[in-house]
Amino acid sequence: MEKAEGKIRAICTSDERGVEKKEVDSAVFVAGEGIRGDAHAGNWHRQVSILSGKRIDEFNRKGAGVKNGDFGENLVVDGIDCVDLPVGTILSIGDGDQSVQLRVTQKGKECHTHCRIYKRMGECIMPHQGIFTEVVTGGTIKKGDGVSVTYPDVNRPFQAAVIVLSDKASQGAREDLSGPAASEILKENGYEVIETLVLPDDAKRLKMELIRLSDGREADLIITSGGTGFSLRDITPEVTMDVADRNAPGIAEYMRYRSGGITDRAMLSRGVSVIRGRTVIVNLPGSPKAVKECLGFIMNALEHGIKVLRGGVSECAADRGPAF
Repeated sequence: MEKAEGKIRAICTSDERGVEKKEVDSAVFVAGEGIRGDAHAGNWHRQVSILSGKRIDEFNRKGAGVKNGDFGENLVVDGIDCVDLPVGTILSIGDGDQSVQLRVTQKGKECHTHCRIYKRMGECIMPHQGIFTEVVTGGTIKKGDGVSVTYPDVNRPFQAAVIVLSDKASQGAREDLSGPAASEILKENGYEVIETLVLPDDAKRLKMELIRLSDGREADLIITSGGTGFSLRDITPEVTMDVADRNAPGIAEYMRYRSGGITDRAMLSRGVSVIRGRTVIVNLPGSPKAVKECLGFIMNALEHGIKVLRGGVSECAADRGPAF
């Protein structure tokens, strides 16, 4: 594993959310929780936030006059440009067997309410330059501790997110069965399901979540269920194409072909399959039965495609014929 070296410039905490954090000399990091006493600790993926010191310095050269912790970050790290670290990277802080280990879980963050820094400067670096981590191994971190970086193994388990599009399910008027069905099949095939969401058929919200899960959480696979039919509220394919970098039509075409052997209504599915960055996004129909059938059709070949995106295997195996 390639390693890089850095140093902790500052440790910052607060006991309430939405305020600047204050510097402390040391802090206790609890595995699976975060920093003891910090408002952002908890059983979720954004336990500890981190900014690179050089990004703060660059911002201050524009006249920002910000201090460590003003962006709400827990750690300021010198010597490492944190935003370049892929999700899954392990940061080891401190010495040897006693080091605290943090795993990168998200890059950047949507800013819903502009902070005082944004209002004064017209920009804020945390939404674009910050990273978020979870605590894998706990312990105490002190200002000045060394930081080493271990990049993620290309053969690590795949990570997937599931989004269900349903006005009724999002309002609690109907139980969602499609999301759990998709999650169960993904887990059976070795995927780690990092998020499941139930959304209304809302284009703006779906676009935001597809971008966040692809760019921020760097999921290998996003499965959507619902919103692929002829209803005027069915907007999933259009939004999916809008966020795509590249088309991958064969996945959707194959699902329609195989489903056509079960029902001729398969031709009415408008679902698409695309690639954004290193994330594959696949639209499935809304019914639990169709979700199970369609995932069953594609899981085997999809594994190879994701490995190619990760760089773990070549484009085509020798016994599969020429590349297209």
